[in-house]
Amino acid sequence: MILASFIVILIIFLGVGLASARQATGERKDYYIAGQTVSPWLAGLSAVATNNSGYLFIGVIGYGYATGLSAIWLMFGWIVGDFIGSTFIHRKLRTATGVTNEASFASVLSRWHGDDFAIWRRMAAVIMVVLLIVYGAAQITAGAKALEGVFDGFDWRIGAIGSAVIILAYSIAGGIRASIWTDAIQSICMLGALFTLFFVGVSWAGGFGSMIEQLRTMDGGNYLNLMPESDELLLTGALGVGLFVLGWLFAGFSVVGQPHIMVRFMALDDDRNMQRTRVWYYGFFVVFYILAAGLSLLARVYMPDTADIDVELALPRMAEGLLPDVLVGLILAGIFAATMSTADSVVLSCSAAITHDLVPERLEHPWMLKAATGTVTILALALALMDSQSVFSLVIIAWSALAAAFAPLLTLYALNRRVSETTAIFLMVLGIGITLVWRFGLGWQGGVYEGFPGILIPVIIGWIMSRPATRAELQHSPVEEAAP
Repeated sequence: MILASFIVILIIFLGVGLASARQATGERKDYYIAGQTVSPWLAGLSAVATNNSGYLFIGVIGYGYATGLSAIWLMFGWIVGDFIGSTFIHRKLRTATGVTNEASFASVLSRWHGDDFAIWRRMAAVIMVVLLIVYGAAQITAGAKALEGVFDGFDWRIGAIGSAVIILAYSIAGGIRASIWTDAIQSICMLGALFTLFFVGVSWAGGFGSMIEQLRTMDGGNYLNLMPESDELLLTGALGVGLFVLGWLFAGFSVVGQPHIMVRFMALDDDRNMQRTRVWYYGFFVVFYILAAGLSLLARVYMPDTADIDVELALPRMAEGLLPDVLVGLILAGIFAATMSTADSVVLSCSAAITHDLVPERLEHPWMLKAATGTVTILALALALMDSQSVFSLVIIAWSALAAAFAPLLTLYALNRRVSETTAIFLMVLGIGITLVWRFGLGWQGGVYEGFPGILIPVIIGWIMSRPATRAELQHSPVEEAAP
């Protein structure tokens, strides 16, 4: 029965994605940004589903299970940092997309002020292809791990291959529109899955008060400590806690550097509808994270012995023990929905980078666009099948590197700064270099998220190396002229 309900929901997802093909025109802007015709509610739900991926269901819940209440700072920082970025960047990016008439994230940035940073654009495309394939592989792995956690003896590689096949089918059929349509229904499925398990779990624990009392005694009474443990901090005391929280704020701000998420806002039908889009986006975002935090604590009550469980399988294990088979299928579908909603977006953004930014001459024919999508999907699946790192680590590495590569330049653009192509290249390389040294050279990522220095330092240096756009330049800037 678990398998039957799971398959039925997946068939619904696939059907919605394939149905979107009836509106497809085959043109590049339709394939990659849906002709900029996406309504606010669809853009918002699609963006939140893409952001809250297998990282939420597998990584975040596993992290909260292991560390306790202090994991709430991840939720706080991610949402607040994301919101800060949206206040001054999202709408300008949507405007720039329409003005430049481009369909890929890198192309829009390279032509923001009417120039063409051709060298920067190709370097950016290489970075996107590498990091987005890693990101997509992590999502495919997440969904497969969930199946392995529920079905004894199940080979997770079969789940990975099945996920890739479904993503490929509707992505090729309908492009970004198929991704957005399926994202919307996947958001609803994800919300239903989280609500169902949370309320059943609280009831099983004897109520919310009883759950809290059981948690108070765990980890020597420190499990509900709001402040992170000293071994999680780079520095001790209030300064260490402050840097820890600030690091997660930058993790949330890093959304502006994620091509697969920002393309949702690029595809919006009208930049004047951005406020309505944000209501949908942050409304679902807050509820998702509150439920995820609650479920991570519930999982610790249900499975108190951390030595006997892979923390990344906490959610499916708890669902299997508490819910009837039909609802376990819903939970599995919710996890799969989360992973697919990100993986399909990653695949299409990577495809856009190849066909529009990397090759010497832009590829326009529909079959070329779809061939690139198929190639990227196969590469992501191949990397997923290698299964060399945890989902949480893979996503964080790709996430922080993408953010450090693109968030500084986009931030400077949104603040009306003019940079040369040489400066843009330097900032991109510098940001990635800092994140890699921070994580692999210094090993400080546990105390302060590596995207913090990876974004902040290039923005400061970029501010010094750039110049403010003059009033005359702003008046004649394509982006500013188009802004209402």
